[in-house]
Amino acid sequence: MSRIGKQPVPLPSGVKVTQAKEQDLVRVVVEGPKGKLSFPFRSAVGIVVEGNQVKISRAGDEKFQRAYHGTVRALIANMVEGVSQGFEKRLEIEGVGYNAKVDGKKIVLQIGFCHPVILMVPVGLTVEAPKPTLLVIKGPDKQLVGEFAAEIRKIRPPEPYKGKGIRYAGEHIVRKAGKAFGSGE
Repeated sequence: MSRIGKQPVPLPSGVKVTQAKEQDLVRVVVEGPKGKLSFPFRSAVGIVVEGNQVKISRAGDEKFQRAYHGTVRALIANMVEGVSQGFEKRLEIEGVGYNAKVDGKKIVLQIGFCHPVILMVPVGLTVEAPKPTLLVIKGPDKQLVGEFAAEIRKIRPPEPYKGKGIRYAGEHIVRKAGKAFGSGE
């Protein structure tokens, strides 16, 4: 049995898990103080809510079912954590004149291009700019938070010589040595 899949998911107070059958899928809906998330799962796994725990079981012992068992448990655990505590990613902006500001549901980035880069914030996420060189992306959906942070970082990834660009907070950038000037003997 899957080591991850057989562990029950604890439900904090204020979090409610329901499920509904849709054709050959089971849609799990998790509601909490930070929002509401739903995801359709295949019927290869059984999901049971017992008291303040969610237990996941699998129908058989085929290779796919064994792998899917742990995946479903991890996804449900992330949904529960997201609606109770939420997820956040921090992005640091490094470079002279590089900055960002949040304007309603838009992010305006000045990152060395001849024009500002304007991005729309996806529904379900909030973006804050406590400093002009720091962006904080928050939301209940772990995948959506990480995907939007990666999309922002992709616009101007950190370069290896001076480290200019957009990086995750605490990310280590491997630096390269520049050209060495010396005698050409």
